[in-house]
Amino acid sequence: MRIVFSGGGTGGHVYPALAIGEQCLSDQPRSEFLYIGTSSGLERDIVARSGLNMPFEAVEITGFRRKLASLDNVKTVMRFLRGVQRAKGILKQYRPDAVVGTGGYVCGPVLFAAARLGIPTLIHEQNALPGLTNRFLSRYVDTVAVSFRGTEGKFPQARRVVYTGNPRATSMVKADKAKGLASLGLPQDAQLVIVVGGSRGAKAINEAMIELAPLVKALPGTHFVFGTGQSYYDSTSARIVETAGALPDNLQVLPYIHNMPEVLAASKLIVNRAGASLMAEITALGIPSILIPSPNVTDNHQEHNARSLADEGGSVMLLEKDLSGSALFDQIHKIITDPLRWEHMAKQSARMGQRDSASLVVQELNRIVRKS
Repeated sequence: MRIVFSGGGTGGHVYPALAIGEQCLSDQPRSEFLYIGTSSGLERDIVARSGLNMPFEAVEITGFRRKLASLDNVKTVMRFLRGVQRAKGILKQYRPDAVVGTGGYVCGPVLFAAARLGIPTLIHEQNALPGLTNRFLSRYVDTVAVSFRGTEGKFPQARRVVYTGNPRATSMVKADKAKGLASLGLPQDAQLVIVVGGSRGAKAINEAMIELAPLVKALPGTHFVFGTGQSYYDSTSARIVETAGALPDNLQVLPYIHNMPEVLAASKLIVNRAGASLMAEITALGIPSILIPSPNVTDNHQEHNARSLADEGGSVMLLEKDLSGSALFDQIHKIITDPLRWEHMAKQSARMGQRDSASLVVQELNRIVRKS
């Protein structure tokens, strides 16, 4: 099967596409792929590092401003129309069996062009609250796949909506816990708490961890691994040493956790933002979490993501306005020192996961291709 993937802006829009590609190759080893993204996002580098041997083409597009009368919106419409024409040219030359969109502005012109050309199309919505681009595309594509149960009704104009979960979950199932602990220099029976603020870090979480650092000594049997984000590392690690007097023996501060799947598989608890891919990863592994949704995202969608898991008991949601070092440590302490609570959260987290998500998406792709 020949598939074109499109998605960009953040890794959360790219990794699900790669997971679908991996599943396609597992099912049909002769599958071929092309990726269409933007030249300004993270997708070109992530795709190049994926090992899927996937050629990359760029289409330039930007999002709409909130002020409808903005001149920038007129420019965006013109970019969209030019993007559609460029996408049509790429698609006519590549002749894919299907086109898959996994979020981000670039999906707009690419999936719209594919639908207009009569190519089978599928979009995947990672968040509990759908984004503008996918809401627009839902009326044109063959199938909308959603990550959260109960969100099917948020696409009232779609021809077909199916629950598949997030394909990133499937990749996590293969993560090696032993390698994760070994990479940190920890014994195989270590009790691990991971604190990160996304791939780039989060200032609010870093500030809370600076305050929290002296408190980790109260949990000597627990090892904390804190990813600051590359740009925050020097200043944050220096302030932790200043606040705590010295770096506590059970706290490891890193600029970035490069092997996050393996480290996550080894963790007892994770503190993080509430991005859609992260949600898929932790529920696939059945890991309890403390989620601190970013308030600086479109339509506050991370809070909707976090609430969906917190309401089921798999997570504790801590809003950024309520975040402090003491408040965060209190929640960590309550979970780590209460085995029954931890076990319940782990069970509920796993219940929300969809480990075979990528396979479900590929099954739907096969269906729409056969139907065409």
